[in-house]
Amino acid sequence: MKLLIKKTPYLLFLLVMPLLGKVYELLNTRANDAVDLTATVDKAIPFISVFIIPYILWYAYLFCYLVYFCFKDTKIYIKTLILIVIAELICFVIYFFFQTTVPRPTVEGNNFVIYLVQWIYANDRPVNCFPSIHVLTTFAIMLASLNIKNKHVLNNLTIHILGTLIIISTLFVKQHVILDMIGSMFLVTFLYGITFELLSFRVSRKSETVYVKDK
Repeated sequence: MKLLIKKTPYLLFLLVMPLLGKVYELLNTRANDAVDLTATVDKAIPFISVFIIPYILWYAYLFCYLVYFCFKDTKIYIKTLILIVIAELICFVIYFFFQTTVPRPTVEGNNFVIYLVQWIYANDRPVNCFPSIHVLTTFAIMLASLNIKNKHVLNNLTIHILGTLIIISTLFVKQHVILDMIGSMFLVTFLYGITFELLSFRVSRKSETVYVKDK
């Protein structure tokens, strides 16, 4: 209980996520001429409705692992949240000036999985796809998790296996194309290098300098 009280102020930072979601919704209603980035290889990727399950699990994946990071290593949690916020803001700028789209298949059937696909299609217009926020945030969690020490092996496997399924699900349910995925992973890798490697290196060098002077 004491730990929860101690971490609550940091957990409140998660309120930025629904705010980002609202910005995305506003951009998703814009009716500009969207560019189709579908490549030949994308046309060869089949529509597999069952992948809508990991696609939707993304919401729980993102929230649960950010909370997990907060309790496991608050510094990593803050860095991950900063990375995600900056990356999404960059995405929003791209969506505003360069709107893209993905052609969707005709989905027929009356089973639960098909219903989930139809629900996603009805509530998320096929625009603002490059880069993919699904891929962006998932890959950010996967990279950040490498800095969390003493993870249980099952937890480690879940982070990366479920994360991989979420990323490829964006292609199999035709919400994104390969360029969307690549763009997201490139952006996250670049920002990860700044937030986790470059800044940490500078802090480390400053600490060493102070130590030498004291000596």
